[in-house]
Amino acid sequence: MSWLPIVLRLQDRSALVVGGGLVAARKIRQLLRAVAKVTIVAPEICNELAALRDQRLINHHAESFTEKNLDNMVLVIAATDDETINRKISKQAQSRNIPVNVVDNPALCTFIMPSIIDRSPVQIAISTGGASPVLARLLRARLETMIPASFGHLADLMRKSREAVKKRFPEMTARRRFWEHILQGPVAEMLYAGQDQAALKTLEAKIQGTDSVSNTGEVYLVGGGPGDPDLLTFRALRLMQQADVVLYDRLVAPQVVDLVRREAERIYVGKERDQHAVPQSEINQLLVKLAKEGKRVLRLKGGDPFIFGRGGEEIETLSSESIPFQVVPGITAAGGCASYAGIPLTHRDYAQSCIFVTGHLKDDRMDLNWEALVQPKQTVVVYMGTHGLELLCNGLIKRGMSADMPAAIVQQGTTQQQRVFISTLGKLPELPGKHDIKPPSMIIIGEVVKLHEKLAWFEPAGGDN
Repeated sequence: MSWLPIVLRLQDRSALVVGGGLVAARKIRQLLRAVAKVTIVAPEICNELAALRDQRLINHHAESFTEKNLDNMVLVIAATDDETINRKISKQAQSRNIPVNVVDNPALCTFIMPSIIDRSPVQIAISTGGASPVLARLLRARLETMIPASFGHLADLMRKSREAVKKRFPEMTARRRFWEHILQGPVAEMLYAGQDQAALKTLEAKIQGTDSVSNTGEVYLVGGGPGDPDLLTFRALRLMQQADVVLYDRLVAPQVVDLVRREAERIYVGKERDQHAVPQSEINQLLVKLAKEGKRVLRLKGGDPFIFGRGGEEIETLSSESIPFQVVPGITAAGGCASYAGIPLTHRDYAQSCIFVTGHLKDDRMDLNWEALVQPKQTVVVYMGTHGLELLCNGLIKRGMSADMPAAIVQQGTTQQQRVFISTLGKLPELPGKHDIKPPSMIIIGEVVKLHEKLAWFEPAGGDN
């Protein structure tokens, strides 16, 4: 190990940056986050640094570097494009035993600026010893997805409770086991979900030994997005990796299900039109049963669980049974399909509003607020409307929408099997039979569909138009 990682306190201490370009600006941003008192020496500075100077966040000496600039500095960064000046800065800083970093020249450095994951007060620094800053950034990006943004809140809570825990558990081994339970249990999960007060109350009860022992698990209601696994949220991925059992349906892409923890039990509760593998009421009760068995239950839904996903019904049941739960939104099927088809749902020239409806048939009827749908400069997005397409189109035309209104069907949007079919409202019912279009498919009606030809960017390997 040729470099020793250290954590340096810079708050209210003087740091010098020589150079006024974008590289210097990047380094200064990091120093300001550490609350350092930053002085920059450069005859000219970029717009970003000028803005920081005007806000009095940094001091600027509009001059060339001299050794006098090193006076009272605890850290120096050389970020000029002149190697001779950089060497001079390095040599003079080292002669004064001041830590110095010369950008992109490890040989002249006594310290290296790492790539940082900031979950203050928790910080993770990644360095390759100057060998490959790009690799360090890639590693940081990967780790960012695994560490909750609220991780710092957990560290703060632990810091505030350290003395109380030490008093309650004077023996070190018992204390360590207590904290391990907190970090891997419901207190941490409450904080990650934004339930700070509940987390604090639960932690205090555990410290005092007054919390009632409960073997109840928890339910994670997670939006799995429209199909492309890259569209999952960080929180969704984290919960998918810690679940004991997952309940998923037909609208969740197999590639998304594959990201669930390998050891987790998988239960298919798929739904198709007029044909449910498991009725909704039984799904609700199954969630309760599994949670009461102490399991961490992942309810994985396509799109967003609160957009035609019946997620509200499921958490109503959980709430009535006092089962802990959290909801993770997902990219909606409408948003994903429209984006990947190059069809903006709103556009200044074509649509100032957008309305989502379900085209589900009941007793061979489609009960919609037709007048609300037939409005100028509005996009209509229809979920589950393929089987009732003729009723939908005839209903809209009958209420005054033009039969020539542009319309599209997006099948299996965002996946490699995506297919996009462009037509008009009057001819739309002909498409399913002609092209064997099947669910899951999204219907988009409105002038914005005209933009597909110009804005389509996604070219799936397995799809066709």
